[in-house]
Amino acid sequence: QVQLVESGGALVQAGGSLRLSCAASGRTYGMGWFRQAPGKEREFVAAIDRSGDSTYYAESVKGRFAISRDSAKNTVYLQMNSLKPEDTAVYYCAAERTGVLGARLRRPDEYRYWGQGTQVTVSS
Repeated sequence: QVQLVESGGALVQAGGSLRLSCAASGRTYGMGWFRQAPGKEREFVAAIDRSGDSTYYAESVKGRFAISRDSAKNTVYLQMNSLKPEDTAVYYCAAERTGVLGARLRRPDEYRYWGQGTQVTVSS
C-alpha cells in the first residue's frame, strides 16, 4: 500500500505561480496530477513515467505547467506558472506500480493510489 500526501495548494492571483508536491510513502512508477473543479468531472493535468524521461500534459496547461520527480525522495512536483482563474480546482496526485507507459498515463483508471487533494484557487 502506498500513501500519497499532496501539499502546496494556496490562493494566488492570476498570473502567479505555485508548486505542488506529492510525497509517496513507498516506491512508485508512473505518477500523475488530476484536478476537479466544482460541478465538473475530474480531469487529467500531467503525468510522468517511471524513469522521468517522458511527460504528458493536458492541452490546457501545456507550456504553463511542468511535472517532475525526485525518485530518491519518492516525490513528484507540479510547477504551475501563469495561473488562470480556470485552473481553480482541487488537485489530486495519483500513482501506479504496474509500469504503465505512454498515453495510458492520462487515464485515471490506470492509477491505483490517490492522495486526498490540495486546493488551488486563482483569483482574477
